[in-house]
This record gives sequence, C-alpha cells and structure tokens, in this order.
Amino acid sequence: MLVEVRAKKIKLLVLDCDGVLTDGGLYYDHLGNISKRFNVQDGLGIKTAQAAGIEVAVVSGLNHGSVEARVTELGIAEYHAGHVHKPDVVRGICDRLDATLEETAYLGDDWVDLAPMQIVGLPMAVANAQPEVLGIAKWISRQPGGHGAVREAIRFLLLCQGKLEAACARWTD
Repeated sequence: MLVEVRAKKIKLLVLDCDGVLTDGGLYYDHLGNISKRFNVQDGLGIKTAQAAGIEVAVVSGLNHGSVEARVTELGIAEYHAGHVHKPDVVRGICDRLDATLEETAYLGDDWVDLAPMQIVGLPMAVANAQPEVLGIAKWISRQPGGHGAVREAIRFLLLCQGKLEAACARWTD
C-alpha cells in the first residue's frame, strides 16, 4: 500500500520522546537534574494536528519531569512514561481514543520503537534513526529528531489528508 494512502487514514500519531521530540541529549546540571531540548516548531505542529482532528500521544521509555511539563503544555493527555515495552501501551491508547491500529502512525528512532512500529498502519522514523528502524519505516523525515522531524511528519499527514492548506490558513485568518 502506498504511504500516502496509509497517511490518509491516520487518526492518531504516537510519538517516542527521546530522539524524536528531543535531540536525544540529556543535559545534567551540577545537582544531577536533567533537562531536555524541545523544538518549538514541533510544538506548533502538534497543536495544529490536534486542531485538525489528529490525536497525538507520547510513549517514552524514560520518565523525566521536563517531558511531562512539555506534553502538558501541548495538551497531550495520552502521555505514558517509563515504558520500554510499548505495543500494549499503544493498543491501550488506540482503545481509549477509538482508533484502530491501521489508523495509527508511530514515529520512532531506536530499537525500543521497533515493536510498536510493527503493529501500526504507518510506521515512521526520524532521519537519524537506527538502521533497523529506518528499515521498517514506511516514511522517513529529512530532519533529525528534536530538529523539526515531528513537524515534518505532521505536515506530511495533513498534506495527504487534504488538511494542510486549512491548517496554514488558521494562522493567517
């Protein structure tokens, strides 16, 4: 099936966090606190996807307060931290949001993302993902994780669904 055909069906976009929403770096201060860098364009893309009727969820292998703060700020209700085995979490999100696995896209970058990518309708990867992840992805961003890859994925979904022009117009009207 063509990737554009798969993209037309997507109602739910599930994101990994580290290496997708962030550049994968962990920034430690002198007290051992961790901070992470997020891309503001990814954030606007997420808000735009939500306004266009695409649900967004985040499933992270790690559990850090900075991620919770960012997803809360973006209005993402389906945030699941500390999960390295992700397929059951993705299935649960689908059930709660009334989306089938075929109507779900997953954007990942590392081995922990292989299993959920194998069960969804549209497996997606960031440009700097591990080779095994790139190998099963049906769509690959040009941008690396943390540098606009999420926005690029959302732009692709909106374009395939015929919603991109209206999404842009929302900011000019």
